[in-house]
Amino acid sequence: MRRRPRGFPHMTKKHVAVLMGGFSSERPVSLSSGAACADALEAEGYRVTRVDVGRDVARVLADLRPDVAFNALHGPYGEDGTIQGILEYLEIPYTHSGVLASALAMNKEQAKKVAKAAGIPVAESLVLDRFEIGNEHPMKPPYVVKPVNEGSSFGVVIVQEDQTHPPQVITSSDWRYGDSVMVERFVHGRELTCAVMGDVALGVTEIVPVGHAFYDYDAKYVAGGSKHECPAKVSPFIYQKVQTLALKAHQVIGCRGVSRSDFRYDDRFSENGELIWLEVNTQPGMTPTSLVPEIAAEAGHSFGELLSWMVEDASCSR
Repeated sequence: MRRRPRGFPHMTKKHVAVLMGGFSSERPVSLSSGAACADALEAEGYRVTRVDVGRDVARVLADLRPDVAFNALHGPYGEDGTIQGILEYLEIPYTHSGVLASALAMNKEQAKKVAKAAGIPVAESLVLDRFEIGNEHPMKPPYVVKPVNEGSSFGVVIVQEDQTHPPQVITSSDWRYGDSVMVERFVHGRELTCAVMGDVALGVTEIVPVGHAFYDYDAKYVAGGSKHECPAKVSPFIYQKVQTLALKAHQVIGCRGVSRSDFRYDDRFSENGELIWLEVNTQPGMTPTSLVPEIAAEAGHSFGELLSWMVEDASCSR
């Protein structure tokens, strides 16, 4: 029998403001998530107002006074504690994680420190000003350079073993992702991800990029850019270990509602191999074909049921 997260609701129909869009690099992703969530919640019987978030969002929500704010925003301002703080001031219950967990999870450096202290395995890394990198490798290749506070793989660059110098794009005028970057040891192997719903770790999915070197923006969001193996074809030991670590990351970072942890699994030399936690996503994509809804469906929760649970789980002081 599949476990259900505690508190799965006997639904009462509420007025839900679905927050979407915003003004981060992930605006198109958020609009897609928000539209899918709004449609599904209406199908479940909720009264839904779609809110394309702008700088006047506090006034808009104060006038609207919904029962719940469903947060379908992605990226800075939407999943870094900013909108969560506004909702706390307005005393509007909201979905997903609260101010502290959202800010912590969005900062890859600080989230890794907390995870490592809790015994979650992470890859060696350092944080530098992008102009400090210069012409010398900051660590032995292969390594990954990524913005400290971005999502959807924006700005991620993999430096291969045979590259003679760091990627020039990092110091170019075209770089739009802030001056603070993380340089992290590249972990060979497979991409695994696990959703957490309340206090339950759901299934594990393997993400297989198609025609892409890694799970970049296009692999995530362009049709045919990746395949999802759900459940992942790994040993029971690794499967359970991923679930255990995903739940632990959700808890130690202080997440609420739904989150998703990403991992790299190197099984080139051993079935048990090396399993490395990369990050926790407090605002995972929410279209019917996104990873979390697929994982939830494998656990027996339809898209509408998943979203209804999130609405009924909403609160302040998260």
